[in-house]
Amino acid sequence: MTQPLRYRTVKQYGETEIVIQKSRFIAYASRVESEEEAASFVQEISRRHWDATHNCYAWVVGRGGEMQRSSDDGEPAGTAGRPILEVIRARQLVDTAVVVTRYFGGIKLGAGGLVRAYSQSASAGLDAAGTVIRQLHRAMEITLDYSWMGKVEHALRTSGYDIDPPRFTDKVSWTVWIPAGEEKAFLEHFAEITGGQGTVKEGGMAYRERES
Repeated sequence: MTQPLRYRTVKQYGETEIVIQKSRFIAYASRVESEEEAASFVQEISRRHWDATHNCYAWVVGRGGEMQRSSDDGEPAGTAGRPILEVIRARQLVDTAVVVTRYFGGIKLGAGGLVRAYSQSASAGLDAAGTVIRQLHRAMEITLDYSWMGKVEHALRTSGYDIDPPRFTDKVSWTVWIPAGEEKAFLEHFAEITGGQGTVKEGGMAYRERES
């Protein structure tokens, strides 16, 4: 499968709690990169809250969102898992799992109330986790004489490229991370600022994160 140039996912583990009509809703969000990881996350939360009334969940896994699953865990059909899933999808998140634990407070919410409660809880959990965009980059290894170091490093940083720390031998080298598809433009820019000096070696591909 072709890798997407970019995708959106949660930044980190997130946890929050809200109270609706005396019921406690505790939302957990986490990045997961397989259905096994997602299932393990759900099991971990369910074990932690073995005494809860419900541990409802949803996940979207695969950088194209190929694998999706949700569970109402005993709530009326379509009132918990599906609303959680729809919140994840509405935010265009992948590799993301959300569990909402409910401790019943004695007041029934009705189908509409449950949908709103689980949607609100999932949103709060995702807000706590934050989101990032992971963009596919190519590593470009550049090597130059020391006389070019200051000018080139300044030009690269001014251009907004991600740059690894320099390496020093008889010459100076950097790994510069270029968004996939922009390699040609980078090579032209590099040739322009160096007058054709130095060498560039194309490296592998990796995802780099930036704030969403």
